[in-house]
Amino acid sequence: MKRIKKIGILFIVVVGLAQFFGPAKNKGDMSSLEPFYKDTNPPAAVKTILNQACMDCHSESTNYPWYSEITPVNYWLDGHVKDGMKHLNLSLWDDYSAKKKDHKLEELIEMVEAKEMPLPSYTWAHSEAKLSEEQIDLVIKWAENVRLKYVLLEDPQ
Repeated sequence: MKRIKKIGILFIVVVGLAQFFGPAKNKGDMSSLEPFYKDTNPPAAVKTILNQACMDCHSESTNYPWYSEITPVNYWLDGHVKDGMKHLNLSLWDDYSAKKKDHKLEELIEMVEAKEMPLPSYTWAHSEAKLSEEQIDLVIKWAENVRLKYVLLEDPQ
């Protein structure tokens, strides 16, 4: 019994100390999204959808929930944010070529259409990010229209 008590106390101490450590937060400036918004010109409804459902993981400015301060949850969230930015970082939109922008929008359409984005684990805690069929249609139509611009830039013939 003493051994179990010692292990329990050690566990509590380790978990308590772990709360003082965590990954760096993705706290960039929202102004990094201005080139993306200027270039793609989303209607207000689409911009709202993008802000609510995409930007926390696909930009350099994450709005963290209160539970992001708890270890090990903060490492789990950090992994999601880093993975999201690896696939698409809208804060770097100006760094993408026309061909890459077209490809990223194509992927966005595929993921939203298949309801793979936003991730279910994200929408559990962020109910406003769960997209309705109408919102999905709005995002897809907007992205398809924007893609036309990049197709023309790729092959101006």
